[in-house]
Amino acid sequence: MLMERFHADMMGTLFGNPHSASQSSQQSTQMIDDTRLQLLRLFRADPEHFDVVFTANATAAVKLVMDAFRDQDSGFWYGYHVDSHTSLVGVREVASKHRCFQSDRDVERWIGDECDGTVGQAGLFASPAQSNMNGRRLPLRWSSQIRDTTGPPIYTLLDAAALTSTSPLDMRDSYAAPDFTAFSLYKIFGFPDLGALIVRKKAAHVFAKRAYFGGGTVDMVVCLKETWHAKKTGSLHEQLEDGTLPIHSILALRAAMDTHAELHGTLERVSRHTAMLAERLYHGLRKLKHANGSAVAQVYKHEKSDYSNSTTQGPIVAFNLRDSHGKWVSNTEVEKLASIKDIQLRVGGICNPGGIASALYLEPWEMRYNFSAGQRCGGEHDILNGKPTGMIRASLGAMSTLVDVEKLLSFIDEFFVDRTSTKPPVQVSGTGNVLRPSDWHIEALTVYPIKSCGGWQIPSDTDWDVRPEGLAWDREWCIVHQGTGVALSQKRHPRMALIRPRLDIKTGRLVITQAGNATEVSVPLSLDPSYFDPTDLKSHTTQVCGDTIKTRIYTSPAIADFFTNALGVPCTLARFPSPTSTDPSTRHSKPQLSRTASTFGPSPLLLPNESPILAIARPSLNALNTYLKLHSLHAAPAAQFRANIILAQSSPAGGETPWAEDTWQGFTVASDKGVEGASMDVLGGCRRCGMVCVDQTTGIRADAGEPFVSLAKMRRVGGRVLFGVHCALRGTAGSVRVGQVVETTEGREED
Repeated sequence: MLMERFHADMMGTLFGNPHSASQSSQQSTQMIDDTRLQLLRLFRADPEHFDVVFTANATAAVKLVMDAFRDQDSGFWYGYHVDSHTSLVGVREVASKHRCFQSDRDVERWIGDECDGTVGQAGLFASPAQSNMNGRRLPLRWSSQIRDTTGPPIYTLLDAAALTSTSPLDMRDSYAAPDFTAFSLYKIFGFPDLGALIVRKKAAHVFAKRAYFGGGTVDMVVCLKETWHAKKTGSLHEQLEDGTLPIHSILALRAAMDTHAELHGTLERVSRHTAMLAERLYHGLRKLKHANGSAVAQVYKHEKSDYSNSTTQGPIVAFNLRDSHGKWVSNTEVEKLASIKDIQLRVGGICNPGGIASALYLEPWEMRYNFSAGQRCGGEHDILNGKPTGMIRASLGAMSTLVDVEKLLSFIDEFFVDRTSTKPPVQVSGTGNVLRPSDWHIEALTVYPIKSCGGWQIPSDTDWDVRPEGLAWDREWCIVHQGTGVALSQKRHPRMALIRPRLDIKTGRLVITQAGNATEVSVPLSLDPSYFDPTDLKSHTTQVCGDTIKTRIYTSPAIADFFTNALGVPCTLARFPSPTSTDPSTRHSKPQLSRTASTFGPSPLLLPNESPILAIARPSLNALNTYLKLHSLHAAPAAQFRANIILAQSSPAGGETPWAEDTWQGFTVASDKGVEGASMDVLGGCRRCGMVCVDQTTGIRADAGEPFVSLAKMRRVGGRVLFGVHCALRGTAGSVRVGQVVETTEGREED
């Protein structure tokens, strides 16, 4: 409905640059003026007292205010509430003095002390109308209370982005209103991607010191011999909207406001609807119990908020999950499963550092320690030292329904409620080093020369070298985006499974084909410098977990065309440089897997989301497939799990021991018929994601999310979905071959 209305407007009228006097330009100017007034009326803001400045988003609105205060002659003092969004917190970096208020009581006390601490400077106090973390709604009275103080003038900035996504903001009383109010219009309407800043005209003089000017905001500029300019003196928005306005986005905003009103009526009605949904979700989560009576969800609700009172609580529920033994469940694992089930959640730090620290009782030293330990925004280090580093957020909107709420509750009940009353698992001592009789052997060996592409099975009669960085030629190459240099992955590009590299040892080349395509390309196994730009040894940032890796990019247009055509994105082949004595490896170890790092040093890895070697056990795969068949689902082939080593057990029927690898501290591939063998350390279990749903023969991701969904039900350890084990070579060299006997060493602690 919205897009149809917008399409009709675009097709029916020509809109031009409003900085011109043509008919199309005047139509744009009139449309923008009308939309500006319509937006003010949405918040009951009198245009006599307020003006609207369009921005790219709410953060840009905040930054516009920050720029004005930064340009004040004596700098400025800045205060912000602990529940502030990251974008409000960031303003402190340009303030000459700043203060974070740890509670409402701190703010009230400060106001009662006549805003002490801001003498001699301009002051700006910022707070959210609603916490974007847990939906808690903060007092809106602070603007008028600060205005009533007798001290130096303190201006107020309100972040209304979270509040107005589902609730009205009444700005009829211009005296009680904030001086600056930042909005996210896309959060209200879903489209277009716009923000806005509503400015109280009595505070407009703050922008007089703003140094920068852009096109459309000045009446005259002198460049030669003198530097002089005259700013526009008309409306405030004319002085602040630099450059050409996004006229088509503003046109879409007009259509969005009309459509929203037709579908939902008023924001008051949306508020009542979403409040009802949030209350249902909140109570539903609190009712969930494990079989032993322990709570499933820890909901983070402010002590002053009440889900039955929309003045204190918005339609957001923030929570974490615990297993039946009280251990935290990784919210990253929850997000993976939810995504497969088409449930959209936000997890992690949620761009609210103060709120997260307060709710999770994280001290500054802990947060800095967690950062040193590898925690990053959007990363998987979400439980460190027994404490969560983030949370799960469910936000309800105008289009949300009771069906959505019940779907989320049913999802948590299905996957995260333990229906068996059991005692906590007994941890196996890590000092036993029990050597098991050898009833295991190597069933298959596979290398993946190009990261995330098809595997190449090592011939059964071939001895294969093992190096500290893994099996020889494993993940020696990767495919990188030509624009960003980011390494591509099957997680986003499942068709990478159809790219089939083959090692031709006799000719010394890597031959690359694509399933269903007769075209092939090849590159030498040697680091032939003619294939690379001699100056192209660069560091490329990979989004796998944000670390930097060094690669060399192939310059051949034919190679780039092959991969670009295969995947439909501009990409090409890259290779890791050879280790040297001064730089033994450009690959990094996984901190959470380095159980023996203090003894052996970090294990060199190809990419930081992986380990040198991944092994799976055939009995465990058989157990999973038995579960799948019992539920009328297709069996999962071993290739789906992309292991380097498949270990099988020589046991009579019914004598297999699935999940035996959970307790392995390591294993030794015995020397046999002149083959040296190799000893491996088991670093930890392999955390699985939706990538195991990609059929490696077709490159198609299973709609039902199998086998990941079933694996999550039957195989969650410490809140993580594990299958297979990460391994690393103990020592500097070794070799393996299909059929070799494997001796396992037990004594590893439970993951």
